[in-house]
Amino acid sequence: MNLTELARALKVSPYELRHLLPQMGFNIGQKAIKVDKMIAKKIIKNWPIFVAQIEKKRIAEEALKREQEDAVEKEIKKIEINKFVTVKELAVLADLPVNTVLKELMKNGVFVSMNERIDFDTASIIGSSLGLEVLLKEGKEEMKSGGGKEKLAGLISKEKDEELINRPPIIVVMGHVDHGKTKLLDAIRSTDVVAGESGGITQHIGAYQVVRKDQKITFIDTPGHEAFTAMRSRGAKVADIAILVVAADDGVKPQTIEAFRIIEASKIPFIVAINKIDKPDADINKTKQDLSSKLNIIPEDWGGKTVCVPVSALEKTGIDDILDMVLLSAEMEASNLKANPDSKAVGTVVESNIDKGAGPVATVLVQNGTLRVGDQLCYNGVIYGKVKSLKNYRGEEIEEADPSTPARVLGLKMLPEVGDVLEVGEGEKLRVKKITAKNKSENQTISNIEIEDDSSKLNLIIKSDFLGSAEAIEESLMKINTKKIKVKILHKGLGNVNEGDVKRAEDSNAQIIGFNVKIQPQTENLIREKNVKVNVFSIIYDLIKYVKLEMKNIYKPQVIRKDLGRVKVLAIFRTENSLQIVGGKVVEGVIESNSLVEIWRGEEFIDKGKVEKVQAGKQDVNQVEKGQECGLKYEGKPLVQVDDILHFYKEEEEEIDDISA
Repeated sequence: MNLTELARALKVSPYELRHLLPQMGFNIGQKAIKVDKMIAKKIIKNWPIFVAQIEKKRIAEEALKREQEDAVEKEIKKIEINKFVTVKELAVLADLPVNTVLKELMKNGVFVSMNERIDFDTASIIGSSLGLEVLLKEGKEEMKSGGGKEKLAGLISKEKDEELINRPPIIVVMGHVDHGKTKLLDAIRSTDVVAGESGGITQHIGAYQVVRKDQKITFIDTPGHEAFTAMRSRGAKVADIAILVVAADDGVKPQTIEAFRIIEASKIPFIVAINKIDKPDADINKTKQDLSSKLNIIPEDWGGKTVCVPVSALEKTGIDDILDMVLLSAEMEASNLKANPDSKAVGTVVESNIDKGAGPVATVLVQNGTLRVGDQLCYNGVIYGKVKSLKNYRGEEIEEADPSTPARVLGLKMLPEVGDVLEVGEGEKLRVKKITAKNKSENQTISNIEIEDDSSKLNLIIKSDFLGSAEAIEESLMKINTKKIKVKILHKGLGNVNEGDVKRAEDSNAQIIGFNVKIQPQTENLIREKNVKVNVFSIIYDLIKYVKLEMKNIYKPQVIRKDLGRVKVLAIFRTENSLQIVGGKVVEGVIESNSLVEIWRGEEFIDKGKVEKVQAGKQDVNQVEKGQECGLKYEGKPLVQVDDILHFYKEEEEEIDDISA
């Protein structure tokens, strides 16, 4: 029977029939034109039962929807915590059973006991799932940007309405590893006609813009959820809309859940992109069921509020639909997408790194005002440098960047972090503490002047399976820091080790440490080419042990001179090519065998050598004190004369604080 004829008999469209038949157990194929006559009879026979099941499901979903709407209407409880809080303390503050909090943590991939501490970010994310608004306590570890979100909102609220204009929406794309986030972003980029005319994307700067229906859309290309979390935790609301990517052949996975929790906590609208519909085992309806049961995301075509767009990033189908949905969401958020281009610029850092040729470089997403070449940028009242050059996402030099425009900034004196809010204005120069040498004895030389902390550092990039794992690793590594050598975590990311991680490690002279992740096959060659150290662990204790050993290996202890005493030479008993036997009296301090010595004749330094053997009363001794006479075996050029002063000293390596492996 012709499929169209069967659809007409069942009073549905051929498109609906193709998608409904697999749910009934009839896999006829998405491109089938005809159906076997016997199968067609079975479909017609079972159709009323199936329709009844659909209706039953619809009623259940409507009831669930009403429950959700009722829950939303309930007042969200607010609690305040410090930067770190134990699970038990969080449960008490939230007036919830400890098991409920532990269960929610486990859902998000954080496995801890009730007496272990979690950080503010983790508490905030799970709090949103428990109907809580988690706030950072006043005066306790204020958010690093000094309240970036509030600062930006405050600046815009002070602008006159007539000075505000609509700005392009800013979009963040998130999802589980290998669900096609990168390919989707590439497919979206390729739709940009302007970029195509300019020869394509020549430079990756962490953010870019495309044009759809004469309207600009800005995308943040985050290396992982942690970058977006860092921005949110520092108070900077960067994205206006999120796209949650879920693979049609894989469904909801742990990082899908984590990404959704982050989106929820950020309180921004989102669209679901059901990717990889080109795959043979893709099942759109099963994916929607997964979203509904695991995340309570009810698709719009199932009576819910969430737009779910089927796409194939590989075949570039559905991309226009996604962009149209973004524009529609932006239209609904239009009142919040305002900025004054004539103000002094303020924006958030979405990417930063040290460039070998250009020094500190940052990608700043301008959120209000216009950033221009020559502007002075400050962070928390401290000058970070002047803008010497601005480049857009294509690598082209530009003179200015208006609201919602990402720009690569060159000319900074210091490297900002992802999430820092930079402003154009006046500020203070960073004070550098100089340590000068004073009261040095005449026989000591000063080789250099130290600036700030001279500690050795082990630079690391952490890639892990879950955000909670990354935070636990960071906290453990901070505990093994010493005064002489420290671990510096330059970047935390989720998912497998990729080429971007290797390039970041090369630029910053860092190692990559992976936890429960893999190395992407195409990345192996780059690792060898760039000679970057990459190690992956599945047991945290092995990871910590490795880092401890690396800390010991890179530490270069300073050689410290220890002055012992002085001997006045009274007699020369024997002189040979490379040694002398001399007698003298200790006039200061204590002298020891196996010591280094300097020969001084009045105010003149003559030479230096070594005293291997010391005798007192014709007996070999280890040391001789002030006032005693002794015999010495001096090794070195035979230059010692009567009345010379021998300065005894030892050189010892500076002791490092204990790092037990």
